[in-house]
Amino acid sequence: MRTELLTDDHEWLRIADPGWADPLDPTHAQRVGGRWNPPETFPTLYLDEDLATARINLTSFVARWPYEPEDLRSDTGPVLVAATLPRQQRVADVHTSAGLAAVGLPTSYPLDADGTLISHDMCQPIGAAAKAAGLRGIRCGSANAPAGAGRELAWFPATTRSRARHVATIRLEDWFWA
Repeated sequence: MRTELLTDDHEWLRIADPGWADPLDPTHAQRVGGRWNPPETFPTLYLDEDLATARINLTSFVARWPYEPEDLRSDTGPVLVAATLPRQQRVADVHTSAGLAAVGLPTSYPLDADGTLISHDMCQPIGAAAKAAGLRGIRCGSANAPAGAGRELAWFPATTRSRARHVATIRLEDWFWA
């Protein structure tokens, strides 16, 4: 598995419902699982690397709602939470050609050779292996951007005291349309 050291003080982004008590709590994904962690395993916080990726992921975030991003009101719509991580976070590289090959994923990730979205079942063992190796997460391409745009991070806190530090909460009108 190829690894990389994240840039210290990078502001990672998370789309959140303004009603969530703690949008940086990694225990929800621990319970239900996600792309890179099986259910009932280890805490994982899913983050967007940049504003472009957050915009791409908003469509997925509201997919179960009866309206589109254009219909959302800024006072009730999703917010963007900016956060920094503890220093010296070494993660698995699952976004470069060499990194994808090292974990057995095609360079077409998030799609397989047939153009089908690679399943959580294929990704979760990679996340579990990275966690077992003591890595702090998986840096990967966005599964919601099949053309390869966007970068995400599935962050695995080292301990229960290891937390993402809240930097800012940004209203919908100030990030989605900006």
